[in-house]
Amino acid sequence: MNLPFHIAKRYLFSKKKQNVINIISMISVIGVAIGTMALVIVLSVFNGFDGLIRDLFGSFDPDLKILPSTGKTFVPDATFEQIKAMENVVFYSEVLEENALLKYGNKQRPAVIKGVDEEFTLMTGIDTMMVDGKFLLNSGKHQFAVLGYGVALDLGVGLTFTDYIKFYVPKRNASLGINPMDAFNTEYLYPSGYFTIQQDFDSQYVLVPLDFARKLFAYNKEVSAIELSIQNQAEIENVKEKIQQLLGENFVVKNRFELHDVLFKMMQSEKMAIFFILAFILLIASFNVIGSLTMLILDKKQDIATLRSMGAEEKTIQKIFLLEGWLISLLGASIGVGLGLTICFLQMKFGLITLSGNGAFIMDSYPVDVHFIDIFIIFTTVVSIGYAASRYPVRYITKRFLQFN
Repeated sequence: MNLPFHIAKRYLFSKKKQNVINIISMISVIGVAIGTMALVIVLSVFNGFDGLIRDLFGSFDPDLKILPSTGKTFVPDATFEQIKAMENVVFYSEVLEENALLKYGNKQRPAVIKGVDEEFTLMTGIDTMMVDGKFLLNSGKHQFAVLGYGVALDLGVGLTFTDYIKFYVPKRNASLGINPMDAFNTEYLYPSGYFTIQQDFDSQYVLVPLDFARKLFAYNKEVSAIELSIQNQAEIENVKEKIQQLLGENFVVKNRFELHDVLFKMMQSEKMAIFFILAFILLIASFNVIGSLTMLILDKKQDIATLRSMGAEEKTIQKIFLLEGWLISLLGASIGVGLGLTICFLQMKFGLITLSGNGAFIMDSYPVDVHFIDIFIIFTTVVSIGYAASRYPVRYITKRFLQFN
């Protein structure tokens, strides 16, 4: 039998001579539990938002995107046919992106025009992100534009087909003549619907047919990027490396994370910052353990004298109170993890805490995603803090007040 552990466990749950010791011990457990619960909940909410953003971006961004390392456009050659024929490449979409000025009625604003082919619709989930109208670019002889909700809102675009959207693009190498409008390519499209994904997309993008974009920007076979959908998500990095080797230095291949690396790195940094802030608060909460141990040691002087007379060494007695402090942290961490997981699962199932905004967000309640690696890290961190917070005080207090030689 582990004697120090057995005695520490008895001290934790038994009634002390001074009732205030029980109260301080309970406060210590509650403080650790609340800090642990906060860590579980906050990190799970961060995971939820991270997963939500990844899913939203997946409705617009491809698994891999091939871009020219220099310049804005390029003409796909025979090498791209090899890429298209790769085993893991499910969809291969040519896109053309350029800036243009849009005018609808008396309102006008710039936007990013993205010309896409039929593969783009199959590759992405953009048709599931429509908030009004439908995702329609081609219908027989007619072509349409699908706008980001922010662009449509700024222009005041309606879907009644009473007016069309005018697209203005400066002609390359055009000279300014008597009529300034001669320096612009002008095309027209009716809107068919609006999509909402994320503010950066909603306030910038307008989707049009690829041949319309080429006509508007005066290109023949040029594209600005090739977008790919990969069948096996675990093989994305391997496919990326093969394509990069095949294309050489003239092209850059980016995955979905690299297309928005600033945003995702910022979210990871925020998550780490929150973790360390809450861990520091837990460290402060662990100071209650010091007070509890100090009073417990003074309360158990007679017990310690008895143990010493029975031959217990200094290290054995110190280990009893060290384990006492560690058990307080362990109990608080266990309760905190249990409460945190319970609240997370209730939020996932019932959406108890809602987002304020009166339906302005794509979901009504805070997203939660529990990662059990986070739970393990939290539990280990809390227990380690509790052990570290107990170790030095126990050694100092026992030597100072109990006069070990």
